[in-house]
Amino acid sequence: MTALTLSTAAAAGQRADAIVVGVAKGAEGPVVAPGAEAVDQAYDGRLAATLETLGASGAEGEVTKLPAPSGFKAPVVVAVGLGAEPEKDGAYSAESLRRAAGSAARALAGSKKAVFALPVADAADIGVVGEGALLGAYSFDTYKENGKNGKNNKAPLAEVALLGGKPRDKAYKAAVERAVAVAEELNRARDLINTPPNDLNPAAFADIAQSAGKEYGIKVQVLDEKALAKGGYGGILGVGVGSASAPRLVKLSYTHSKADKHLAFVGKGITYDSGGISLKPAGHNETMKCDMSGAAAVFAAVVAAARLGLEVNVTGWLALAENMPSGSATRPGDVLRMYSGKTVEVLNTDAEGRLVLADALWAASQENPDAIVDVATLTGAMMLALGSRTFGIMSNDDAFRTAVHETAKEVGEDAWPMPLPEHLRKGMDTPTADIANMGERMGGGLVAGLFLKEFIGEGITWAHLDIAGPAFNEQAPFGYTPKGGTGSAVRTLVRLAELTAEGELG
Repeated sequence: MTALTLSTAAAAGQRADAIVVGVAKGAEGPVVAPGAEAVDQAYDGRLAATLETLGASGAEGEVTKLPAPSGFKAPVVVAVGLGAEPEKDGAYSAESLRRAAGSAARALAGSKKAVFALPVADAADIGVVGEGALLGAYSFDTYKENGKNGKNNKAPLAEVALLGGKPRDKAYKAAVERAVAVAEELNRARDLINTPPNDLNPAAFADIAQSAGKEYGIKVQVLDEKALAKGGYGGILGVGVGSASAPRLVKLSYTHSKADKHLAFVGKGITYDSGGISLKPAGHNETMKCDMSGAAAVFAAVVAAARLGLEVNVTGWLALAENMPSGSATRPGDVLRMYSGKTVEVLNTDAEGRLVLADALWAASQENPDAIVDVATLTGAMMLALGSRTFGIMSNDDAFRTAVHETAKEVGEDAWPMPLPEHLRKGMDTPTADIANMGERMGGGLVAGLFLKEFIGEGITWAHLDIAGPAFNEQAPFGYTPKGGTGSAVRTLVRLAELTAEGELG
């Protein structure tokens, strides 16, 4: 993991591989951002003109490298685009800083140390720059020959030193500690999502959760297939019965002695989704190792809450199964009796995520938490509605849905509130069981949300995050987002826990 430090030394005297500065897109060309004054002065005030000559514009994510000025110990200056220059006396947004830091850190792969002289006004800015750099430096090379140091691989940037901070100030130190905890756990989620399913089955995921629990003082309970059968978890068992890798339900409990609020996070953890008997066609199953992204996000958020010592009780539920076709697999037309006692007619075995979530949501409801938030790569319909970078938010409480949306925006995650139209519920009526796992095709993401709502305990506030779009990036990296697993929703969940601990939510 990339190290993160604060430094008060002048940029010119820093022994590093590169100095990172910000450049904005001004009305008449690139503009050097605050924080880089000393670097600009060393270029005789011509850094912006030099960058423009090299073709730089200051556009978001643009990275331009040039030789450092005479007298600098670092050999290279890296100018990273911040996007449009703020209005007079305006500040750069947290997300523009986060993305710029991520772009620069990724561009410096293979370097030992870089000094970041981006525009930071306070401890909060230091935190987002540090977070962006740590997330942007991420790489997943476990399965490449010779790992990160192989012939064709560059190790991630080893150290980031942030200028503009106060190393002895409690607020700045706390900002760095938070950035490290959140980024390390989000990157852990990315690792899980990127791990191939032959190495990450439900039992392996459960083992990882138990190890983390021991390290961070989190109580972990694992229900194996025998315990699930004894407890009547028909949804999880119905999905996992076709696989040689048996399902698991993992409960992670982080508690704080001063907490008076309790949040429950529930994650869909399909470690591989073939579609089951309703088999996915070629072209739709190659990335289905990512169908446990919701469980990875929940796991990471609970561990981050523990590392940060938040004064809130957080319970994470990981509904883990592998959805495979076989002679023992659930068939379209089968009826499952869920943990809640409701019966579900399975019309499509590829609508399996809602089945495992239903059992976990009902289990979470039995503890009567102040709120439940589930996270799932649930529907292709949500991707059609919102694209590949935005997750949908549904809720049984409009005010809570708004709060979750605002929290996602605060931490830089693109999200959008979605409705739960009651008229779509009728499409899941069936003469055979209490409810079917499919309804109308149009509005399929909303139908899935309505199905989940059926398994929320009475009077409990609940939100559903459908992260099918942003969970796995199949395009080129951008900002602090890599190709592959992204860790979508981790930062939203952590911030929800923080706000609850601070008494600002619920």
